[in-house]
Amino acid sequence: MPPTHAILKPRTKDLGGFEVRRLLPAATHKMVGPFIFFDHMGPARFAAGKGVDVRPHPHIGLATVTYLFEGALLHRDSLGTVQRITPGDVNWMIAGRGIVHSERTPPEDRDAGPPLHGIQTWVALPLAHEQTAPGFAHLPKAELPAIAEKGVDLHIVAGKAFGERAPTPVFSDTLYVAATLAAGGRLAVPAEHEERGVYVVSGDVTIAGAKVEPYHVVVLPETGTVEIEAASSARLMLFGGERMDGDRHIWWNFVASSRELLEDAKARWRESRFDRVPAETEFIPLPEE
Repeated sequence: MPPTHAILKPRTKDLGGFEVRRLLPAATHKMVGPFIFFDHMGPARFAAGKGVDVRPHPHIGLATVTYLFEGALLHRDSLGTVQRITPGDVNWMIAGRGIVHSERTPPEDRDAGPPLHGIQTWVALPLAHEQTAPGFAHLPKAELPAIAEKGVDLHIVAGKAFGERAPTPVFSDTLYVAATLAAGGRLAVPAEHEERGVYVVSGDVTIAGAKVEPYHVVVLPETGTVEIEAASSARLMLFGGERMDGDRHIWWNFVASSRELLEDAKARWRESRFDRVPAETEFIPLPEE
């Protein structure tokens, strides 16, 4: 088996009731394929009546991807979208030249003390689509390709992998797969994508013969099939794809190929020139620079 290329450690932050572990951007790797931001939320359970309340905020130059293992979130955006997401579904929001959204625990779920566990990622858009019109796609779990064999269950979240392709509207070659392995399960990850990462959500896992602790990303070498083995039940996220067509700047919620685009987005949010989210009255102000 080829050696692994790098291991990315999590940076943990308490957001008031739940922990978030950030893996990207990292000091050694700003991106893996088009993925420029990778957060692991939870697992957590809120007190009765509480939940997530991410107020309206803007994005440019990326697609946000929400994928849950447990719990539910209610997405609202400046296109007028109102969409509940549950485990196994995909919310894929294309920011392009600019969109505003909020994510909150649905009101009907709060009384029971709702759980939250999932992955939030940002996918940078190629130059040709960086200023595209904003959009939103919701893909229920049943619409995503699934593969089940020999102690391994795979759900293709976006892009293509293992002979299947998801209907998620990607803009470049993308690898994004949710994988669960039973104890003794093995998964061979082929070198069909230019850049590949494996995030260990949980379980006793070895990758290319080396033990990898939960909450770490292994960036795989560019060539060769890599074997993953699980000594216990395990959950993984495989991600990556085509290398991005140039560097990207990242500041707050903005991703851009130039400083000028960042400054324009800052000015538009500061001056309330982004479209508003219907039915929302709050917003997150521009951070102090």
